[in-house]
Amino acid sequence: MTSETASKDCLGWAARDPSGVLSPYSFNRRAVGSDDVSITITHCGVCYADVIWTRNKHGDSKYPLVPGHEIVGIVKEVGHNVSRFKVGDHVGVGTYVNSCRDCKYCNDGLEVHCARSVYTFNAIDADGTITKGGYSSYIVVHERQVILTLLLKIWLNRYCYKIANDYPLALAAPLLCAGITVYTPMMRHKMNQPGKSVGVIGLGGLGHMAVKFGKAFGLNVTVLSTSTSKKEEALSLLGADKFVVSSDLEQMKVKNMLSFLTKTMTSLMRLSELVVYVQALGKSLDFIIDTASGDHPFDAYMSLLKVAGVYVLVGFPSEVKFSPASLNIGNAPLFRFKS
Repeated sequence: MTSETASKDCLGWAARDPSGVLSPYSFNRRAVGSDDVSITITHCGVCYADVIWTRNKHGDSKYPLVPGHEIVGIVKEVGHNVSRFKVGDHVGVGTYVNSCRDCKYCNDGLEVHCARSVYTFNAIDADGTITKGGYSSYIVVHERQVILTLLLKIWLNRYCYKIANDYPLALAAPLLCAGITVYTPMMRHKMNQPGKSVGVIGLGGLGHMAVKFGKAFGLNVTVLSTSTSKKEEALSLLGADKFVVSSDLEQMKVKNMLSFLTKTMTSLMRLSELVVYVQALGKSLDFIIDTASGDHPFDAYMSLLKVAGVYVLVGFPSEVKFSPASLNIGNAPLFRFKS
């Protein structure tokens, strides 16, 4: 080991190229400043964003790249101006580690929308360095960038969060990206009304959280997935009320529509057939949370919403395509992108 390597006291796992393969990597964190908190990382959740940037799917990856933005750990050092945290506190760091702290969004507690917000990894920080994430032994962040959490109740404190000592750190980690990503739009769009119905598209990290929050809020939860292998997990483990294989749903729609067109060309369609068709496939959900990051059709899913229902996209498909008719015919659904 060279003297240069020995001085690099933060040990991480980094991707060196678009293969995304991770290997050991030593580097320096910045020195702890007067307003900083240094955190020994005990756990870091695995997020699809880690795959996106380690494999350069957006063409902006900066190698060597240390991923990870669902970070939890224990405070090991604080700067002399720090008042909110002390050594030994359990804390978490999420997807952002900096912002201007002075714009309307920062002042309203919406730092993630700040034009100068800085991602936890693969971003250029205010000092010109490239941020490196939680697949590492420790991290240094500003006191105002640590999040305070107590048994899932979050007091916003910029980007660093305090976690109750009796809450398992391993369970807290996924809340810092997957959890907050679905929780925020659910609260904003009032998806916490017991008895309402929500459809969750996809059962990955985001989908798991959406189902669990939905059940905690007293919603009737329907999981829509292309994989039959996830049915048992959705119903028995996570407690979803219904499980629909969406590929079968789409095939059924095509089959029924072809049958409908054939009948209307030879005779008048009976009203009862139309009623049965609509009741079986459409307007059954108050809300939909789309967590799928693979490309998928939108019109078929949007047709499942009730009048004035809400469709929120929190996944990351490469493109979004739907017919304008899905939005502007009748009292159409509200379509929101990750908000």
